[in-house]
Amino acid sequence: LDAIEAREGDGLVLVLDQVQDPHNVGAITRSALALGADAVILGKDRSCEVTPVVTKASAGGTNNLPIVKVTNIRRCLEDLKKRGFWAVGTVAGGGQDISAIDLNMPIALVIGSEGSGMRQKIREACDFLAEIPMSGQIGSLNASVAGSICLYEAARQRRERARQ
Repeated sequence: LDAIEAREGDGLVLVLDQVQDPHNVGAITRSALALGADAVILGKDRSCEVTPVVTKASAGGTNNLPIVKVTNIRRCLEDLKKRGFWAVGTVAGGGQDISAIDLNMPIALVIGSEGSGMRQKIREACDFLAEIPMSGQIGSLNASVAGSICLYEAARQRRERARQ
């Protein structure tokens, strides 16, 4: 975690709270690399290990992006906040539209587990709660898809800021 510092107006880390499916971890790591994240953070317990399945699904992401294992996700978020990051947790309801949140600052983007989302204590540690506006009858998205959409929104906002 010491290697992760908030760059001025920048810095983007992905925090996976109990994401256990190796295909999800691999796919979201691939998206994180493609969309400019600086690292992926996993909890030590109840999280997927970086296995050959994860590596294959990441298409090289695990080889080119730091994957950091931490003992305590909440403490990790508090440490990141001390380094200038803002924690943005993703939720299936009750959050702000992801596009309404200014992601042009150092961001720790938190993605919750496939079944139950973020744990309550992790949710409470977030500065913002974000959701992806959806139409239709589906109430939530796969963890890697939701994370990728949020990473894309951060990249989009940052590209737009760079053009100004």
